Order: sequence, then C-alpha cells, then structure tokens
Amino acid sequence: MDELVRAFPTGFTAFTATNMDDIMMLLLFFSQVDAVFRHKHIVAGQYLGFGALVLASLPGFFGSLLLPQPWIGMLGLVPISIGISRLLNQDDEEEVEPETPNNSLFSSILSPQTYSVAAITFANGGDNIGIYVPLFASSSLESLIVILGTFFSLVGVWCYAAFQLTRLPAIATTLTCYGNSLVPFVLIGLGTLILIDSHTLENRGLTVLTLVISCIFLLTFSINNKRSETIAPDAEKS
Repeated sequence: MDELVRAFPTGFTAFTATNMDDIMMLLLFFSQVDAVFRHKHIVAGQYLGFGALVLASLPGFFGSLLLPQPWIGMLGLVPISIGISRLLNQDDEEEVEPETPNNSLFSSILSPQTYSVAAITFANGGDNIGIYVPLFASSSLESLIVILGTFFSLVGVWCYAAFQLTRLPAIATTLTCYGNSLVPFVLIGLGTLILIDSHTLENRGLTVLTLVISCIFLLTFSINNKRSETIAPDAEKS
C-alpha cells in the first residue's frame, strides 16, 4: 500500500521534471490556432506524442531498452524539417483558405496538424525516455498503473495551463505579434538541441546519416517548391 501511495508523487515529479519545456511549445502551438490549426489538434497531438513516448519506455518495465539514446536523437530532424518548412512557407500559409470544420475526435487524430504536434512532442522526449525507462523498470505493475494514470492526467493539465496562459493579455499580444516568426526558429533550435543532447552527432555513422537525410529533405522540398511556383503562373493564366 505504501508503494502505491508513493507512486503518485513519483509520477508527478518525473512528469514535471521531463515536461517543463513542453509548456513553452504548447504556448507557441496555442498562439498559432486558426481555422486550419485548431485546439483539438494540439491536445490530440500532445496525447498521441506523449503516448508514443510512454510506449517506447515501457520495455524498461520488462528489463530491456527499445532504442539507444543516439538513435532517438535522430528524431531531432523532425522539428528541424517542420521549422524549415514553416520558415520558407510563411507567406503561403497566410493565404491558406480555412478548412471546413470537422469536430469528430477521429478526424482530429488523423489530421496532419495532429501528427506534426505529436512528432514534435515525441522528438522532444529523449530525456523523458531516459528517465521513464529506469522508473518503469523499478516499478511494480500496480505502481506503474498509478504512475501512468498520473502522467496522462498531467498532460491534460499542461494543455489547459498553456491555453489559459495564452489568454493573458500580455502573453497573448506578444505571441500574436511575434509567434508566427518565432515558431520556425524555436523548432529548428529544439531539433538541434535534441541532436546535441542525445549525443547523436558524436557517432560518425549517425552524423553521416543525419546529413544524408537533411540533404534529401532539402532537395525534395526544393523540387516541390519549384513545381508549385511553376503551377501557380499557369493557373493564373488559365
């Protein structure tokens, strides 16, 4: 019984220690809400990404690791690629027409906006996995259930807190004025820190793989961008 009583503060401490940086990301996400990127995408994406982190950490409960930390660090390329795309497409994003509202939970989970949030949440979770794996490994099944219940409850608390903070006049005004310009650089910086903190670039093989993936992304993006520029004048003529 004492073990179950200790499980809640243990889960609360572990979650808070590993997710303080998520508050800033959630603030930026909520400041970007519009007709296309909605609150439901942020909440669903946060739960989806955090759920993936927990799933990746669960093998620790069975005494094994899913992935070494340097390989997890490769996920830093996700926020970097999203940041570069948003930086280069800011003008185009302003011209995007609002989508038809769809309030179903299923559609929220399947939307690319949700996957973007989930990918960034998961990519930023290298420290989460590093802490959750030994925590789960040292927990009994009953304690693990309490810890996971605490974790997923706090995800909702984090989302609600970030949403309420964006409603404060000073914060809301600042994020509205500078949020669109700030987000791409925050994402690129976040991805770079993930690569560095995970010691990914200390491995020559992973460094080469990172460069190759980056070049492929930039080449693909450049080709798609040229195609869109070619199609746009033709559409205007017609």
